[in-house]
Amino acid sequence: MKITVIGAGFVGMSTGVLLSQNNHVVIFDVDKNKVEKINKGINTIDDKEIDLYLKTKKLNLTATSILDEALLNSELAIIATPTDYNQKNNNFDTSSVDSTIERILKINKKITFVIKSTIPIGHTEILKNKFNHEKIIFSPEFLREGSALIDNLYPSRIILGGNPKYSEA
Repeated sequence: MKITVIGAGFVGMSTGVLLSQNNHVVIFDVDKNKVEKINKGINTIDDKEIDLYLKTKKLNLTATSILDEALLNSELAIIATPTDYNQKNNNFDTSSVDSTIERILKINKKITFVIKSTIPIGHTEILKNKFNHEKIIFSPEFLREGSALIDNLYPSRIILGGNPKYSEA
């Protein structure tokens, strides 16, 4: 399966490394320095296990800053973009998630989304209605900085929210 991961931070990088052991994973990031590092097998975050995996494991992992290229033949898009908490408005800024889904749907209308970014309760329903797209799943991450890959490899819990037709596969 080809999987596109949007974002090369803690969540995106650890998820990309995890999934690239058995899938073709392309990480999309707007930061060209991160893209260059990933393509050279260099970690973009502080995580010793990711360093080790990049050096010793056979991973099918590449990166690009061209969204069309990242999405070509992709079946799954994992959204790992920042959703900083806005103290003034008392909510999460989900604009990066929302705009990313909108951009991707212009390129690939059949793709399934897994949102790993922090979003408020009910936001996937808002997105499904806004974009008329049922294949949007929420799977929160429970990762510690510096141990993100270990936490992905040995999760304390896995939570999936969305239409069971898409989230149980």
